[in-house]
Amino acid sequence: MNFDLTPEQDQLRDAVRALGRRYGHSYFVAKAKSGEHTTELWEEAGRLGYLGVNIPTEYGGGGGGITELAIVCEELAAAGCPLLLLVVSPAIAATVIARHGTDEQRKRHLPGLADGSRKIVFAITEPDAGSNFHRLGTVARRDGDDWLLTGRKVYISGVDEAQHVLVVARTEDATTGKLKPALFIVPTDAPGLERAKLDMEILSPENQFLLYLDDVRLPADALVGESLDAGLPALFAGLNPERITVAAMGAGTGRYAIERASEYTATRKIWGGRSIGSHQGVAHPLAHAAVQVELARLMIHKAATLYDEGRDLEAGVSGNMAKYAAGEAAALAVDTAVQALGGAGMTTEYGVATLLGAVRAGRIAPVSREMILNFVAQHVLGQDKSY
Repeated sequence: MNFDLTPEQDQLRDAVRALGRRYGHSYFVAKAKSGEHTTELWEEAGRLGYLGVNIPTEYGGGGGGITELAIVCEELAAAGCPLLLLVVSPAIAATVIARHGTDEQRKRHLPGLADGSRKIVFAITEPDAGSNFHRLGTVARRDGDDWLLTGRKVYISGVDEAQHVLVVARTEDATTGKLKPALFIVPTDAPGLERAKLDMEILSPENQFLLYLDDVRLPADALVGESLDAGLPALFAGLNPERITVAAMGAGTGRYAIERASEYTATRKIWGGRSIGSHQGVAHPLAHAAVQVELARLMIHKAATLYDEGRDLEAGVSGNMAKYAAGEAAALAVDTAVQALGGAGMTTEYGVATLLGAVRAGRIAPVSREMILNFVAQHVLGQDKSY
């Protein structure tokens, strides 16, 4: 069992860390507060090859896996720049298309995803069904050679920055008459596709949207894969990378918060000139949070390794555990950092309270902690399904 990164992965981590720190959390906050996007950081990361590390080399990517993309997600977050679109575009969309798209879809979309010039966001969640694909109300039906999509999606990230959205719908199987999931690559400017921005109490440069699909007409080749049989495996192909990279972003955010707090508590001196970090009441909570973040990082590494080895079932268990652990650890780390800094922790200048909304959301999305516990109880502990 080897916990060391390869020399190439070490170089990637160092390079991404340097890039992230050159922009820093103040850049991230300024963009979020002004309603702008982190375009400069995204474009530079694309030019340097960091956005496409998991995309095959024949399409302009780095030829690595989710392990490498998790490094990118974690290190940018550890520099105070957690980029949510890394999860939905390179992790979900690029993985789905690379694994299950047609040759034409790969040639059309993967090079742009690799260099960052193209963004494809992901739409599964619905107002009524949540993320339960068995209950999705968005339906695709045939109309000659075309498809017509109708339904609603909610909490869809980054639609205003993307050229396409990967929509999960249900369509009728001609042989059985049953509805089955199918994925469609939909242009964000398609007639019949409308969006409404959601006001969120999260400081982020990436916006959330409600989508309305009213008989959105798509050509036959908008369907991901050669047939409807590709729908279910394509959907699951994107979910494990989603959980792993979200977890990596959470772990990086936790590292950032602990580093900020540790710098402050080691130099802040009162009561006789001793640093406040010399008091166990301050140091122990930070140390506890650091342990939780490091444990989450270990599970992230395990999940990414299993996924890259093609061990999807095991990666599903580890990916869910990693997402749970990182979500809890990140929320603990940021809250502990705020407490350690006292009043300074609530200021924008010290850059930790600015992450409270994001880490709280990380315990909910893309799958809630409760649903992960249900998953573990059923699939690891052998308990009856509880929902």
